[in-house]
Amino acid sequence: MAMDLHELRIFATVAQLASFSRAAEQLGLAKGRVSTSVQQLEAQVGTRLLQRTTRSVRLTPDGERFLDRCKELLTEAEQLQAMFQPASTGLSGRLRIDLPNRLARDIVLPRLPEFLAAHPLLEIGISTTDRRVDLVHEGFDCVLRVGALVDSDLVARPLGTLPMRNVASPAYLRAHGTPRTLADLANHRVVHYMPSLNAQGAAWEYVDAEGQRRALPMRAHVTVNGTDAYQAAALAGLGLVQSPMLGTDDLVARGELVDVLPGFRAAPMPVSLMLPHRRQLAPRVQAVMAWLTQVIAPYLSPPA
Repeated sequence: MAMDLHELRIFATVAQLASFSRAAEQLGLAKGRVSTSVQQLEAQVGTRLLQRTTRSVRLTPDGERFLDRCKELLTEAEQLQAMFQPASTGLSGRLRIDLPNRLARDIVLPRLPEFLAAHPLLEIGISTTDRRVDLVHEGFDCVLRVGALVDSDLVARPLGTLPMRNVASPAYLRAHGTPRTLADLANHRVVHYMPSLNAQGAAWEYVDAEGQRRALPMRAHVTVNGTDAYQAAALAGLGLVQSPMLGTDDLVARGELVDVLPGFRAAPMPVSLMLPHRRQLAPRVQAVMAWLTQVIAPYLSPPA
């Protein structure tokens, strides 16, 4: 029984995204074409692979077994194709990655033309968001994350850490004074950063003399859920901000922000590449991960 790799790829995308519509959008196909392709594949293998309802699409037990093998076949096929491609043509195909907004804007996107020049047949979908995406169900090949990791079912590749600093605008410091000690923070407020805008209280994070992480409760008049808004709030004088040095170096050098309490900085933030599984990676995914690692490395300290 001959298998059509295109149909296998369509099925794998529908299964991963749990949606015919989202799979069609990602693949650039009509929804009807995607649905027909899956039906043809089910007829060919002689079993139902997906359970469809008006609200959801989920794998059947047979579909789960088939998907595991399907992913392996697609990766092996891509590797075989890459073996005989001239080096001058580079890699081909599509992949999707998610990047923190600031890293994408300041580091990755300015360098992307050189990577695509080496791989003109490659298509990259880039999501730039500060929320924590669902790597598997949203169909990403890899995700670059900043901060503590909580996804135990994902594969993490630590890249390093981002050193932190504390900053405030000159206007804020003129109005409230410059803090010199932790006790001084009783007369100050912070800009609270929470991706989900939940009710968790604001705090001043720092590492004490014994290397232990501490958190001092603080007042906050403003809570934001994005890094651009976080920096804008600092520039507007809405409070003290604890931020990675990356992205604030130029602002401090120009005097738009002032470095404060250098002895009470938050612990460096880990930066990791996240993968959905431990299987062999497609060549295009391996290549973009290696390139991301190289591009970001100069801005990172070694992993903790």
